[in-house]
Amino acid sequence: MIRVEHLIFDYPGHRALNDVSFQIAPGTITALVGPNGAGKSTLMRVCSGLERPFAGRVSLQDIDVHASPREAHERMGYLPDFFGLYDEMTVRQCLEYRAAAQGVSKEKQCEAVDLAAARMELTDRLSQRAGELSRGLRQRLAIAQATIHNPVFVMLDEPASGLDPEARIGLASALKTLCAEGMTIIVSSHILAELDDYSTHILMIRDGTIIEHAPLHDLGNAPGEHVRIAVTLAEPDPRLPLVLNAVPGIVVERADDRSALLSTNGGATTRQALLKGLVEAGLPVVEFSAERPGLQDAYLARMRAAGGRSAISPSK
Repeated sequence: MIRVEHLIFDYPGHRALNDVSFQIAPGTITALVGPNGAGKSTLMRVCSGLERPFAGRVSLQDIDVHASPREAHERMGYLPDFFGLYDEMTVRQCLEYRAAAQGVSKEKQCEAVDLAAARMELTDRLSQRAGELSRGLRQRLAIAQATIHNPVFVMLDEPASGLDPEARIGLASALKTLCAEGMTIIVSSHILAELDDYSTHILMIRDGTIIEHAPLHDLGNAPGEHVRIAVTLAEPDPRLPLVLNAVPGIVVERADDRSALLSTNGGATTRQALLKGLVEAGLPVVEFSAERPGLQDAYLARMRAAGGRSAISPSK
């Protein structure tokens, strides 16, 4: 979908991006996280073609973003951290104006407006002035404007900034809808709990350098990652604690004849051995669930390993 190769970007006296390379797969929602000043907004501006890097290349579906910006912009949407709306215009007028600016033909503008409004649950607000909307609805309108031309790739910088909890839930639902409709999304935010609700991948950046880029579901699969496991039996069996204590690499935090809570740093192989031992012992296992590290846990662990400090909020 999008390929970033060896990006270098300098501000006077400061290197904001230092040899940044990664690829984003289609149909994913990537959480872009890092401390303040890590280079997140700069990376988005470079990927959108609004800033030209000192070195490196950004390509979207094999289109060089900086060599052919107009062609690339037809396929991407971008919402910066600070955005403006025409407060005196209605929601419909705002969307019509943006559709025309994005090159949507006049014959298709009405359909595009209706679809964008429906996606963001703004259909009943089309005749309302943008200046009368709540912050959450203004955020939805801004995203509708950024996606009205059905881009394949969307970048959102701090889209949940200042939103109340209900508005954040609505935003998460809207982003999942966009992804289900075929859009690939990168979202930058300081609110890790919010990103954990809908992200499929994580992209960590610190001091202009990529620290980690991986699917969220893989974060607890590598050896050395601390994982907690819950085990529950269909009926009590006094052998459960004995079987658990016989498996190497497992720490039994709590166990009785019906359930247990365990922890391990042994990775997938150790968990496989544990489950195999329970089944071979004839224990009636009805639950065997590994607690995947959340985005917050993964972020803090990777930043500690990289020698960095966190400046990001678990919740807000």
